[in-house]
Amino acid sequence: MFTGIITDIGQVLAVEQEGDLRARIATGYDISGIDIGASIACDGVCLTVVALGNTPKPWFDVQISAETVGATNIARTGWPVGRRLNLERALKVGDELGGHIVSGHVDGVAEIIAMQDEGDSTRVTLRAPEPLARFIAPKGSVALNGTSLTVNEVSGAEFGINFIPHTKIATTWGDAKVGDAVNIEIDTMARYVARLQEYA
Repeated sequence: MFTGIITDIGQVLAVEQEGDLRARIATGYDISGIDIGASIACDGVCLTVVALGNTPKPWFDVQISAETVGATNIARTGWPVGRRLNLERALKVGDELGGHIVSGHVDGVAEIIAMQDEGDSTRVTLRAPEPLARFIAPKGSVALNGTSLTVNEVSGAEFGINFIPHTKIATTWGDAKVGDAVNIEIDTMARYVARLQEYA
């Protein structure tokens, strides 16, 4: 489990296809506190650490199954060397819940269709996959590339998000551009409410 509060920006150092996709990610985390088998959300994708190292900078390796590749923006853009990734360590009991409960299980891929600066903030409009659109509600929560965000408005499959300067600096959202493919995880509560309504 995660909260969608990004705590580091990693960078892809290497990618190799060896059965599953294997990626090496540079991090600012103290790797002495990371165990093999630990979960780290990378751009919202919950991945398992399979190796650790310190040279030339701290890094961890993850393996990414074909199922995960196909369900995320990795299938569209890959993870080229140098790509920056939002990172979050798994939630610990007693941690502050600053965002919302995020599982790291990406539901699909949204696309940025418009961006507009409003003062120091940036308003971003995205188009969600049609099957996910009904789970997105104004003032509800959504995780985009692992970042817990509040939805401003919804129109069909399109929805708007506002990024304050802090979010653009503390995450990779300062790099965003129209046409980007974005990992989306809908709010768990919305998913279960919709499921219950099927039996109402």
